Amino acid sequence: MYTLEPNQDYRDQNQGHTSELTGDALKADATKHYDECYRDYLFAWCNSDNLALHYGYWDESTPYKQHQALLNKNQILYEKAGIQPGYKVLDAGCGIGGSSIWMAKQQGNSVTGITISAKQADYARQHARRHAVAELVDFQVADFCQMPFAAATFDVVWALESSCHALNKADFLAEAWRVLKPGGRVVVCDGFLLQRQFNEQQWQAVVTCLNGWAVPNLCARDEFEQLMQQQGFETLQCHDITAQTIASADYMYKVAKRLQPVQKISQWLGLRTQAQTANYLVGLAQHQLFTEKLTEYLIFTARKPL
Repeated sequence: MYTLEPNQDYRDQNQGHTSELTGDALKADATKHYDECYRDYLFAWCNSDNLALHYGYWDESTPYKQHQALLNKNQILYEKAGIQPGYKVLDAGCGIGGSSIWMAKQQGNSVTGITISAKQADYARQHARRHAVAELVDFQVADFCQMPFAAATFDVVWALESSCHALNKADFLAEAWRVLKPGGRVVVCDGFLLQRQFNEQQWQAVVTCLNGWAVPNLCARDEFEQLMQQQGFETLQCHDITAQTIASADYMYKVAKRLQPVQKISQWLGLRTQAQTANYLVGLAQHQLFTEKLTEYLIFTARKPL
């Protein structure tokens, strides 16, 4: 059996030995992933409207197409967190600006998005101008575990499939607490472990996903709840949307299977980088994490006391 412990980095090719990368090296690895896979995401997953580097939300009563499901995720998080149009939002781990631009365009919020990738920040600014919301959004290069903002700056901290990139999730929550105004809210949406011990086949799938998405480790639901409580957050709520996420996992798997011949030929010709190939392999492996119930997909919302 293999055990995945909290707060350690499992992104290596040895499948079972933790890495000894420094914080800067971990950030460089994540930056490399997103910079090299930018066009892959636009081609195979999102589009120029949703700009979404995350799973979608599929409601059985309203069958969404892939790109609408990605947009729908923003609406669900917005509602669950009780965000209002006048709130000032920090999009912590903003990617290429999808959620920030959606909040500005659809809700009129003023949003600051941060990413550790200078290229992502540039892409996000370009997309914001194209969507005519450049005056409402500000994209900066910054680490959400060590932010350059003054305390009590934001009404909301939004982390959509980004907090998983923190080696220690408590570091992110501490910074979220610091930059939130009293009464401010945090919303975190991500995948969480349902177990910590895995057999050989399961371990291969888990580590393939961690390597492919430049994620050092995953938290479990109770662990994350405890971290939020220890930080001082109140009115903590956990919303399980695994059932509404499965269709996205299925879609990703089917896309990966369709692209398998292209991937093999391109890789053989030396046209794919290591990061791009690793990202492709996640499309297959992530499906196992859902179908074998190794992970669940959750939204956490909480409030900083007045």
